[in-house]
Amino acid sequence: MKPLDQCLLYGFVDSAYLDGRDPAELCRQLCDGGTDLVQLRAKDWPVDDIAQLAKRLVPIAAEAGVRLVINDHPKIAAEVGAPTAHLGQEDFFDAGHRHVAEVKTSGGALELGLSSHAPEQAERACEAGADYVAIGPVFATPTKPGRPPVTLNYVRWAATNIDRPWFAIGGINLDNLDDILAAGARRVCVVSAILRAPDVAGACRQFKDRLLSAAH
Repeated sequence: MKPLDQCLLYGFVDSAYLDGRDPAELCRQLCDGGTDLVQLRAKDWPVDDIAQLAKRLVPIAAEAGVRLVINDHPKIAAEVGAPTAHLGQEDFFDAGHRHVAEVKTSGGALELGLSSHAPEQAERACEAGADYVAIGPVFATPTKPGRPPVTLNYVRWAATNIDRPWFAIGGINLDNLDDILAAGARRVCVVSAILRAPDVAGACRQFKDRLLSAAH
């Protein structure tokens, strides 16, 4: 598994985009396409169902050298052996946490990423010890209905102010990827543009190739 700062493409197994597909097979396709991280996001599922699916995805991601990220549930990540968990601002700070060490299991090596929607939130996430920070939504996205886009200005700010790996997220597709890269992003999270593609692995490769070109 490559270090976080070498990870470029962040994909998702999102319950809202399964469309009847087997999530384990979707995870394989993401891994085959060169995704560096795969987040399991199932906002509307019972915790037990998320844990059961996480157990199925752990060996798939591990075999491919890909980080499996469990959204919203650090305890599940620790229980199933996933290396990483992700929390939103409200799930972390509004829950009373001030540092990621409060969420990580004692002695565990769990990585924790935090979402941010403004510079002060990103600064707070860094101060709290987040292993990576998500920056967005850059563009309007159905994944986050009602949340106004943070625009490329926030991406530009992140490029000069964040001292750890960060990922632009929100409405990113192959048509606007160049704008994201020009603003200084080198890592992106992509949901619908990959999960809605006819060829999931192929879509991953297209994103990954563009990201690799920008990284050199």
